[in-house]
Amino acid sequence: MSSVRDKVTVVTGAGSGIGRRLALELARRGARLAISDVNETGLNETADLAKALGAEVHTARLDVADREAVLAYADAVEEHYGVVHQIYNNAGIASSGTVLDGEWSEYDHVLGINLFGVINGTKAFLPALVRSGDGHVVNVSSLNGIMAQPGMSAYCTAKFGVRGFTETLRAEMLASRQPVGVTVVHPGGVKTNIATAAFERGSAAGRTTAADEARTRTYNEKLLKMPADQAAKIIVEGVESGKPRVLVGNDAKFVDLFVRLVPRFYPAALVRFGGKVLGGS
Repeated sequence: MSSVRDKVTVVTGAGSGIGRRLALELARRGARLAISDVNETGLNETADLAKALGAEVHTARLDVADREAVLAYADAVEEHYGVVHQIYNNAGIASSGTVLDGEWSEYDHVLGINLFGVINGTKAFLPALVRSGDGHVVNVSSLNGIMAQPGMSAYCTAKFGVRGFTETLRAEMLASRQPVGVTVVHPGGVKTNIATAAFERGSAAGRTTAADEARTRTYNEKLLKMPADQAAKIIVEGVESGKPRVLVGNDAKFVDLFVRLVPRFYPAALVRFGGKVLGGS
């Protein structure tokens, strides 16, 4: 067990959704915060809420896909606090599109944020975490880092990549006996605006259809159910317990078991049920 109290904890994508609730859960537990997001309005709202809980908060606008910006941010946080203990690489976006018809630009955009954002944050902060003597890397994958779904090619590719990258990192930290714990998080259907934001982004680019609108409505009304504050509590408790893998929600646990039991047949089952078993988070 390793309490987050008094730890300097970095949370990306903290302006809304799971990221905001992670920041507030950490604040309640006495952590010192460094939070970032591309949305400064949402970020400042999160900072105000965390300060009201008594937390010390450092804020910065950050695009996690911008490697040089992330490297500079890591230096700035360590300079501000003198130490960094934990990084929660949470920033991400949803996406839709098939392999056959998906735009190259969508792959670049989604992989840049959802996969390379995690890699950038991990590599930028890892030396400081080692120096702290009690570090922890927490990378948020998805239910779709366990199970691939049709029509979500770029998203699933990124989230499977996060899982592989994080599990490799954990093996390396164990092999080299570094003082850094590593946790990969697989949320199921968490009630955030991720599906709506993806639809709005696609609509602005003229890429959405009536089917996309219907799928977004299904996700929001039927699949994205767990309150984000509950998800954040599960994640932080998992980190404090030193768990290498955190499944958030019964849906994520079911999918994990389902894929393990019938790895050959689950794609066909998804197609039979219209590819709408669950939404990624």
